[in-house]
Amino acid sequence: VQLQASGGGLVQPGGYLRLSCAASGRIISPHVMGWYRQAPEKERELVASIGYSGSVNYTDSVKGRFTISRDNTRKRVFLQMNSLSPEDTAVYHCNLKNRLGSHYWGQGTLVTVSS
Repeated sequence: VQLQASGGGLVQPGGYLRLSCAASGRIISPHVMGWYRQAPEKERELVASIGYSGSVNYTDSVKGRFTISRDNTRKRVFLQMNSLSPEDTAVYHCNLKNRLGSHYWGQGTLVTVSS
């Protein structure tokens, strides 16, 4: 399984970005897709996840600002990030967990929120 993430970049505080991740290869469904992030000198944390049927989970700090969605037909997951703050600056990693519990990771995309 390969994951290709895109959509990161530099944005001003209060701005928005949309991350996209495309999965390919043999995926054992149903599978959960999600986004993790790792800021400098911090541990990786789960930002949001979405189950195959659409159930979602968010970390408290992004609730109301970020929205995760998926397109099962095209094997993609998206993260719409609004009202970004400098605290959201991190490398964002796409993740897929298959039915057997195996995790797969994308290469990461850098999100920088700065004026």
